[in-house]
Amino acid sequence: MIDKLKNIFIIPELRQRILFTVGVLIVVRIGAHIPIPGVNGELLAEAFTDMKTGLFGLFNTFVGGAFEKASLFSLGIMPYISSSIIIQLMGSVVPYFQRLQKEGEAGRKKINQITRYGTVLLSSMQSYGVVAVFLPSLSSNGLPVVSNPGLMFIFTGMISMVTGTLFLMWLGERITERGIGNGISLIIMVGIVAAFPNVILNEITLLQENVRGWLSEFILMGIMFLIICFVVMLTQGTRKIPVQYAKRVVGRKVYGGQNTHIPMRVNTAGVMPIIFAQSIMFIPSTLSTFLGDSDFSVMLMGWFSFEHPFYWLLFGLMIIFFTYFYTAIAFDPVQVSSTMKQQGGFIPGVRPGKKTSEYIDNILTRVTLPGSIALAFVAIFPYILMQTMDINYDLASFFGGTSLLIIVGVALDTLQQIESHLMMRHYDGFLTKGKIRGRRRM
Repeated sequence: MIDKLKNIFIIPELRQRILFTVGVLIVVRIGAHIPIPGVNGELLAEAFTDMKTGLFGLFNTFVGGAFEKASLFSLGIMPYISSSIIIQLMGSVVPYFQRLQKEGEAGRKKINQITRYGTVLLSSMQSYGVVAVFLPSLSSNGLPVVSNPGLMFIFTGMISMVTGTLFLMWLGERITERGIGNGISLIIMVGIVAAFPNVILNEITLLQENVRGWLSEFILMGIMFLIICFVVMLTQGTRKIPVQYAKRVVGRKVYGGQNTHIPMRVNTAGVMPIIFAQSIMFIPSTLSTFLGDSDFSVMLMGWFSFEHPFYWLLFGLMIIFFTYFYTAIAFDPVQVSSTMKQQGGFIPGVRPGKKTSEYIDNILTRVTLPGSIALAFVAIFPYILMQTMDINYDLASFFGGTSLLIIVGVALDTLQQIESHLMMRHYDGFLTKGKIRGRRRM
């Protein structure tokens, strides 16, 4: 392993890419601690204490704790992600976006431009809600978080947050272009991992105060190891559909005649079903805040609290539903079948055209079922652990859910890109077994 780590820094191009990525991520973390003008940081931290398990706490996790500090990067990269998802969903129902998706590079550039405009619009709306409604409503010990919530505060706050989101978007694109890994995903992952040192320090404090014993800590470490292995298997699991291509003679050259496969992922939808389901599950608790202390409000809060089994059951069923929904959007069997037919490919024993699309759709449906159930288990497991092991939400979030799926998925993708650079230069990779012989080139 030490030799493989040395190989990374021997290759000049790979070394430059990694150092550039690390430098940009440091800038991201610095920006997450620079507050917008007009906000009392200490009062905001005290007022935010009781919100960590709600919708704002989930959002704060994605932006790396920047939201609870009201920093320049309070909105994070989430407006860009939301805009991308909206454009992707519209590509399934709006003919204009369907045409753009089929126009190749020119269509992709147009879609990226529309996505950026959508990012500006969404970040402007969200920043207005934060600086004009959310922050002025917060107080601690009778003192308001914002001392002067006037037009100047709203204007400067909106400009700061929108600019911060656009800057993060630009940094993410630079990482993808000049660094290693997917820039947007890395920014989200680093924001989530940034909370881990505080969790470790909190656990050390609990050990020193004899609140939790060493046996409990070792059990938690074992559970974390097993759940990470399970998430890696869920992320990497694929069902390979064999495909053959007929030989074609064009002039004096022979094309095709090769055997390949279609990798059908067990978890095609990624973390999107959890995000969709979690957003909807927060609606009842949000409605109960407007109903006051009525009996119906108390009942609603009880049924939709994290520790209630009804919440776990409904949350899991919604994840299964959204897994099928998002998989149907992300993977189109009809388009795959049409592309294979145009290129002279076929699945052995299956007729091209409609039969092929039905065959792929049946396999996709069967593969998605265990994947969706496993995804629901990973999402619910932190809440079960909070009840059985008596741990807080900050620690439980690293035992499953959206946070762990993002960390594992981005880490594996980045490792695969590093692996490809090492293999191209005839070095030993991280993920390969055995040694690849070849001349080392500097």
